[in-house]
Amino acid sequence: MTIHLHLYSTSHCHLCELAEAILVDLALSHDLSWTVIEIADDANLLSRYELSIPVLARLDMGQEIAWPFNKNLVLDLIK
Repeated sequence: MTIHLHLYSTSHCHLCELAEAILVDLALSHDLSWTVIEIADDANLLSRYELSIPVLARLDMGQEIAWPFNKNLVLDLIK
């Protein structure tokens, strides 16, 4: 079963690029997909996440982790 995540992000965000690199690495060995959500396009998302991006959300469980996170924390989220 594929685990689908949302990566709340914004353009020109170096930390968001690092977060997506973690996902790319983990997708090589885990059934994982994600959608990058641009928070600047939605006032509610911007208000909620502007100080904590990148934020990774597991949709089926309603769990989120905010930066700073590493590969091990993402593994904890997807297991």
